[in-house]
Amino acid sequence: MTSDLPRSRPSSQFDLFLSFTILALQGFGGVLAVVQREMVERKRWLTQEEFIEEWAVAQIMPGPNVVNLALMIGSRYYGLRGGLVALAGMLTVPLLVVLVLAVLHSHYAHHPGVAGALRGMAAVSAGMIAATGLKLASALGKHPLPMWLTGAIALLCVVFVVLLHLPLAYTLLILGSIGVTLTYRKLKGHQP
Repeated sequence: MTSDLPRSRPSSQFDLFLSFTILALQGFGGVLAVVQREMVERKRWLTQEEFIEEWAVAQIMPGPNVVNLALMIGSRYYGLRGGLVALAGMLTVPLLVVLVLAVLHSHYAHHPGVAGALRGMAAVSAGMIAATGLKLASALGKHPLPMWLTGAIALLCVVFVVLLHLPLAYTLLILGSIGVTLTYRKLKGHQP
């Protein structure tokens, strides 16, 4: 069990920077499992309980949750400077990679192989989103609303975005408001 292992900490701010750079380069499509493995099991900078608490806070703060977590972990060990170093580790190399890819894309965008590769990546992205949705669907069993109603809201979301081409912001505003209202009423003892 990881909580029985001796605690560790970053050996320097450079170690902090390098660790978050490597973490950022591993995080394609979802980083929760990668961050947990690196910070708790491999580096032992956090216990499992600390990780869950800090991840929960990182999720409710504005911005990307892994960036928020990097700021919190960096500041835990080296104050504001450590938070900024961890943030730089999360953003510097991925930003350079994106800039290089943008330059390459501008030169080779009209090549048929590039267009095919982008179509293939879109399919992979859609599959990853669907797989994440299926993993998270198991949590719906604990939701106060009945499964048929949460499924209907999810189906309406697909209809709004895919068939009606309604912007995602409007879809979330409409269906999110309905979901929050129904859940609130259910928790207050009213039947929807």
